[in-house]
Amino acid sequence: MYPLKYIEPVFRPPSEWKSLILQVTNGCSWNKCSFCDMYKDEEKRFKPKPIVEIEEELKLITNAGYPVSRIFLADGDAVSLSMRRLKEILELIQKYFPKIQRVSSYCLPRNLLNKSVGDLKELQELGLKILYVGCETGDTELLSLIEKGETFESSLEALQKIKGAGIKSSVMILNGLGGPKYSEQHAMASALLMNHAQPEYLSTLILEFPLGSKRFEESLKGQWREMSRLELFQEMKLLVENLNLDRTIFRSDHASNHLILKGVLGKDKDRITGEIDLAVASAL
Repeated sequence: MYPLKYIEPVFRPPSEWKSLILQVTNGCSWNKCSFCDMYKDEEKRFKPKPIVEIEEELKLITNAGYPVSRIFLADGDAVSLSMRRLKEILELIQKYFPKIQRVSSYCLPRNLLNKSVGDLKELQELGLKILYVGCETGDTELLSLIEKGETFESSLEALQKIKGAGIKSSVMILNGLGGPKYSEQHAMASALLMNHAQPEYLSTLILEFPLGSKRFEESLKGQWREMSRLELFQEMKLLVENLNLDRTIFRSDHASNHLILKGVLGKDKDRITGEIDLAVASAL
């Protein structure tokens, strides 16, 4: 076990399971999304960690002799920190782990409003190689209803900045986010957003509410219901059919997914669409 003290709970992307989780902020700077209960505990109120504490933790890991090749900056959106603080953190990582392969973080599109492509290039050169962007949907109406604080345009601008800086982006879309009422516009707008952005990675998972869906249903004014497997498969088919991607690694293999899909879009588009067709037929 790493000799670090976390303010629980701590979350990370599934692909960061081999990474050292370095908690540089506590909680989420936005924390208003109606579908998300990740940081609602009082002790998870957003707060940056002092740089002296971050350096002390890096020293502890180094002195303990743990092998570290990757670092994930927690919590919800470390990129909300100022350029000065982010550079300090990345420079410390380079100091204590000069052979580090990559540093990664979650990123809300709004975090990049005041950061230029040049700023992001500086961070990339200091080791920030991938950002996990929870777009959730490309539909501006639905983004407003779920209190995401984003639009199609703000999401696209952020993804284009990330690509322009040479940083990889891994985008998450939520299958079933709008329920049957918004399903078509959710799928179509999400596909359009991805076609413009051309992210390196795209994944989907199914909306789940372990603490109950009351708050989320209220945000959608009572016009939401959980979608059936058939409806989820049909929405996924509409999304994939309208994706025109060049070399995006696509994954729909989260524990919440009813149908496991993997491939590279676009070369595997026909195969993946065929697998969805089989799932639709079996669910009829």
